[in-house]
Amino acid sequence: MDGKTLRDGIFALHTRRFGTVAEVMIQRLIKCGKGRNLFHDLYDDAAKHRIEVKFSRVRKASETPINADTVLACIEEATSANRLVSFASWKQIAFDCNIQQVKRPEFDVLYYGLFFSDCVTIFRINSGDIGQQIYYSDKQHKGNVGEGQFHINQDTIQIHLDRYLYQTLTYEKLLELLC
Repeated sequence: MDGKTLRDGIFALHTRRFGTVAEVMIQRLIKCGKGRNLFHDLYDDAAKHRIEVKFSRVRKASETPINADTVLACIEEATSANRLVSFASWKQIAFDCNIQQVKRPEFDVLYYGLFFSDCVTIFRINSGDIGQQIYYSDKQHKGNVGEGQFHINQDTIQIHLDRYLYQTLTYEKLLELLC
């Protein structure tokens, strides 16, 4: 396997399996253990931190509205490799990554990030620091209390890069980490 094959496989995974890949990546990167309960993903014994992991794949936003006349074109567009966004082009390409189901009381540290076509950006933020500065909203679903979300897109990513960037990995480095 090489870096491109790894990337293509990650982008093809269903949501839960994709999330597990991100958890394993963070677990190996920071050398921590599995979560102590179902409400957080990992646990750092040294720092005594409950860790949550949330990642998203960066894809070019679709400009075609889906309806009966465009459904096949939208399906073709969805599977097209030309929807991939490189890190170098994030300022020029519209994308929207939703970091969701963030339950701040259930963890101490959030590792979150973006899988671009050429690298993975990893961010780290303490639970207590999650707020307006990253456009966090605690109104994800009607009736859900204590659960929220924030979006990372071409308009908001700079805040994350400036304040919370932990590490950037190429897919080759990620492959080494996972082997």
